[in-house]
Amino acid sequence: MTPDQYCQERAAKSGSSFYYSFLFLPPLKRRAITALYAFCREVDDVADECHDVVIARTKLAWWRNEVSHIFAGNPEHPVGQALAPLVREFGLPATEFDEIIAGMEMDLTQNRYADFDQLQLYCHRVAGVVGLLSARIFGYQDARTEAYAHDLGLAFQLTNIIRDVGEDARRNRIYLPLDELTRFGVSEADILHGRETENFSQLMAFQGERANQYYAQAFAELPAADRKNQRTGLIMAAIYHAVLDEVRQDGYHVLNQRISLTPLRKLWIACSTWLKE
Repeated sequence: MTPDQYCQERAAKSGSSFYYSFLFLPPLKRRAITALYAFCREVDDVADECHDVVIARTKLAWWRNEVSHIFAGNPEHPVGQALAPLVREFGLPATEFDEIIAGMEMDLTQNRYADFDQLQLYCHRVAGVVGLLSARIFGYQDARTEAYAHDLGLAFQLTNIIRDVGEDARRNRIYLPLDELTRFGVSEADILHGRETENFSQLMAFQGERANQYYAQAFAELPAADRKNQRTGLIMAAIYHAVLDEVRQDGYHVLNQRISLTPLRKLWIACSTWLKE
């Protein structure tokens, strides 16, 4: 299996909504975004699947070293080998890969967030920076596209947080800001034990509105000159926004179930968005 094939298999097996947007890219850009996605999956799996913090830190330190090897042209991992020629081709900064790893490191020691400022830093690292890297791969002329890409990444991460409240709680993680839980009269125990209350529904509606505001802000920031090049991100946005809308229409029953779209619906959204844009 070649490094590119490894990344392709990693992306296809994940079932991620992102995968459907990659299908419309020309080959070189598709290789690059698939390798970036595979990198994110590798480091995210360390945080999610390695329960020994010492071992997880060691693995993430290895990935930090691998980033150095990628940019020096001598990576060891298949994902690194796939990325090495592409980081130069698309001008992807090493610091942004390090920032993603820093976000995964937060998951090793922090499972609560006091307020949205704290959560925003986490979202910036694990999603906003990925948005910036993606925008570089897709291509842009206007620097304002960077603000669009970053805020769209935050919107995606906020959507994930809303969708996965119950799943995260079963890992003893609560990404909803604690001061907002207090404001809406929701306890940590309510979330950890899957107790849906009217207060919880109101809290989640508030979270959904914030995510929608980030989508609207991102769309407003995208310059018309870069809209065509950024169509892949707009496909991702259409799919993720549809997930958020499904969660809202279902009444934010996210403590004991996880809303997802069928592969066919994701493909339909991807095709229709590509044609529309």
